[in-house]
Amino acid sequence: MVVELAMPKPAGEPKVKGPGMNDRDRINDILATEKSMSNGYNIGLNEMQNPKLRKTIRDVLHDTHTSQERLFDQMFQNGWYKMKVADTQEVEAAYKQFNNYHTQFPSF
Repeated sequence: MVVELAMPKPAGEPKVKGPGMNDRDRINDILATEKSMSNGYNIGLNEMQNPKLRKTIRDVLHDTHTSQERLFDQMFQNGWYKMKVADTQEVEAAYKQFNNYHTQFPSF
């Protein structure tokens, strides 16, 4: 049985979405843009040598992550984002999978 964690959708929201963009579409589009930007900033930080520029981009990246968090929270509060609730076995399996990865890398 799949259990989802979700807030109720706003009252008056139509059951079937029309062709135009609504608030959910706009926020989802902005969230996707923020995610794309953070990926670019991460790549840039990995390749940057200039300390002042690195600090500036790191600060911008932090702001981008903060924006993503706020957008996600807004979508969740409006019932536009559902999450599957993982059971204990799924969490343990994921932990084992990723915990075992460290054996593939040399110790530093």
